[in-house]
Parts: sequence; structure tokens; C-alpha cells
Amino acid sequence: MSRTTPNRRSVNRAVSALALLVVAAGAVTACSDDNSAAKQPTSHSAVASASPATSEIGKTKLHMVDNGGHRLAFYVTRGSGSTIVLDSGGGEYSSQWKDIVPKLHAATGATVITYDRAGLGKSDVVPGPWKVRSAVSDLKAGLAQLGITKDVTLVAHSQAGEVANYFAQDNPRMLSGAVLVDANLPQFFTDEEIPRLVAATQPAVDAAKKDPEKPENRQLISTAAGFAAAHQAFHKVTWPDSVPATVVVSEKTPFDGSPEDAQRWRDAAASFAHAAPNRTLVTAKGSSHEVPTDRPGFVLKEIEGMFAARH
Repeated sequence: MSRTTPNRRSVNRAVSALALLVVAAGAVTACSDDNSAAKQPTSHSAVASASPATSEIGKTKLHMVDNGGHRLAFYVTRGSGSTIVLDSGGGEYSSQWKDIVPKLHAATGATVITYDRAGLGKSDVVPGPWKVRSAVSDLKAGLAQLGITKDVTLVAHSQAGEVANYFAQDNPRMLSGAVLVDANLPQFFTDEEIPRLVAATQPAVDAAKKDPEKPENRQLISTAAGFAAAHQAFHKVTWPDSVPATVVVSEKTPFDGSPEDAQRWRDAAASFAHAAPNRTLVTAKGSSHEVPTDRPGFVLKEIEGMFAARH
């Protein structure tokens, strides 16, 4: 039986090795331009207190936070009490959630936070390969500097699922719940699947090696070199039983052109969801992998449902 190779666009969105390739040359330039603003000195007022003034509630403000010498853009729509964090898919940044944030804040009254991972949006570029542990550190440092240490509902799309799984494993007491939106899950990255994904990325890596000095090419080469080992490690990550999760899987999956990989994606989501009684599996009917864009109302409903169940 012949195997179907995942198409390049699908792997770009589902897998961290190619998620960085989504950032085209123009986007990389834009990030570099934005960094000029990001590198301005931070005043103490740039980091919000845990108890905002009434005048701040409902307004979105940019806060630049520092973690290990690089700065990250966090966008905070202040509410009262609990916090909802929206983490974007690979190659995306905070603007992915722009239509959802105001509606989510209005529906829940919670503080809603989006942010740009390193190298995206207004956040500083960090040289070298993308490392999930560094991304987890960035998220935790940002929340800590914003005074947020508990009662977080974490929403993660695609590549951000890797960040969410490590974050939950390391910081279960910070989380009141999670919504994983067609997210990368440990169960998908098996010894059978990883070589298929590596093979699918190889043409892009070979093309990148012809011009290794381009920032996006250099990043892709570095990330692809460690992809197998990184995802073998990710496969062993365990989601804590104490943190409830809604697992959203898109109907088309990231592998719409590969029935075998699409089924493995669905099976991984089902396996994750069925591993504990406080997890729920739902399907975003008619949606591609880009569920926040294709079906924002559906995503909003699932986040509101998780939030309401915990508060």
C-alpha cells in the first residue's frame, strides 16, 4: 500500500519545523521593523498591576516584557479576576485573535491576553532554532511580569499546542482549564509519524540550504535539524489530570490532502481527550485547520463554555 505524503502547506501549519517557514520574507522584514519599537526602554508603568484601575477595564494595552534579554509583546485587555490567554498557531501572532478578543472579554468579563512569540509581530527575534521550552519560559515570564500567577484559561491553536502541553505539565496549578484548537498533541508524534513529517519537510530544507543566510532559511534549517529528537521528547509529555481541557479538531485537519495523516491527527485528538474524564472532544464541522479564522463563533463558544464551567 502506497503512503500519501502530507502536502507542504499542511505541514507548515501543523508542525513547528515548517511553521517558521510560513513567515515569508516580507513578514520577517516587518518583524524587524517592529523591533525598533520593541527595544525602547521599559518603564515600570509598562507592566500592569494585578488590580487595574476602573478606567483600564476593557481597553487593550501593549506591554513589552523582558525574558533573558529579549522583549516580548503582550496585549492585555483588562477585566476583573480571571485570565484567558490566547496563544497563536505557527507563523501567526496576536492579530489572529483580534475579532475574538473583544467578544470574549464582553462575554466573560475576564482579562484577555494575546501575545507575539519571539520573532513574530513586535517581539524580538531570538537567534537559533525555535525551542518549545524557550517559548514556555517566555509565556510564563510574561504572565508573571503582568502579575498573573493563577486562574488562567489557556487557549492554544496548532503549534501553540506544544507550548500549552509543556506549560500545563510544568505549571498545573496556574491553569483552571484549556481549549486546544486543532492543536499539536503528543499522541500524534509517534515513531511512525515523525519520519513522515521529516520526509515531507526535506524539499523545503534542501531549498533553504541554497541560501542559508536568509533569516527564515537559517531558522528552518536549524529547526529541522532537531525536529525528530524534539518531537520524540514531546511525545512523552503528559497533560495533568487536574486541568480540564476541551479538544477541538477541525473536520478537514491540517492534512486535508492525506487521508492517512488526517486520520492519525483525529486519532491523536481522540486519544488525548479520552485519557481523562474532564476532557471533551468536539469537531469544528466544515473547518480547515484555521479554525479561529474559519469558525470564530465556534471557538468563542467553546472558550466561553470552558470558562463558565470553571467560574
